[in-house]
Amino acid sequence: MILTITLNPCIDKSSTVEKFKPESKLRCTEVVNEPGGGGINVSKALQRLEASSVALFPAGGHNGNMLCSLLKDENILFHAVDTKVETRENWIVLESSTNNQYRFTFPGRAVQEETIKALIDQIRSFSPSYVVASGSLPPGLPDYFYGLIVKNAAAVGAKCIVDTSGPALQALKGKHAYMIKPNIGELCKMLNVDWLDKEEVPEAAQQAIKDGYAEIMVVSMGPDGAWLVTEDKRYFCKAPQVEKRSTVGAGDSMVAGITYMLQKERPLREAIRFGVACGSAATMNEGTQLFKKEDAEKLFSIINQNHNA
Repeated sequence: MILTITLNPCIDKSSTVEKFKPESKLRCTEVVNEPGGGGINVSKALQRLEASSVALFPAGGHNGNMLCSLLKDENILFHAVDTKVETRENWIVLESSTNNQYRFTFPGRAVQEETIKALIDQIRSFSPSYVVASGSLPPGLPDYFYGLIVKNAAAVGAKCIVDTSGPALQALKGKHAYMIKPNIGELCKMLNVDWLDKEEVPEAAQQAIKDGYAEIMVVSMGPDGAWLVTEDKRYFCKAPQVEKRSTVGAGDSMVAGITYMLQKERPLREAIRFGVACGSAATMNEGTQLFKKEDAEKLFSIINQNHNA
């Protein structure tokens, strides 16, 4: 069973406006509300692949109730821990005249550390095979918090996948997660270097593995593709060309695709290819819709053909 953990969930609100004009009343389309946050997006993506998961997260207030209601509507299994404080919301607005997307991300309110610790303690009750902890930390939590999730997952024999950024990612040094997914810029900060060329990524990723960050490093490079690196293996997957409409959820979709293949015990080469296919498919849809299964499968086939040619 796959357990996803979202420490800083949100309601994603998306809309469209013809053109941004300062000091003007902007006429927007009807707001679309969707459950969001890293781990929750991974659960949503896994459902599109017809794979079951349980989403674990803190929630509170009106937005917290809405979050739970939206997940029920999507038939996603979840367990929410009441925080007594309002769950945050994010805004995604598409400017239709230019196809530019504007993403307004808010920090949310501080959550008691004891509440999150109670949530983490529940990892043991689910006995998962994989734990996917994804997203930002809510205000007030220390950077090392994802390390606690890795530790608790290991205690029940689960493989922990972490997808975060900034100081929370750097604090995973020596914590030995199963897999992490930095981009090139984040990998530079992890190794305290100013710049990495694309050709230097595999060796740098293997250095991060030696530093105890994770057993598997997936380094995403946006439209260029991604590397999957272990202590002794290196696999590169070039991203297929698609018409981009939104980048929201592309990273979470990639993580879901990789986790899906890992749980099915497929080879690592196939896992990174399917992850890139899911991430690329997510960019083909507007707003926060993630991907369609048929698009991901089609792109996976194209990627396999390109790499086997």
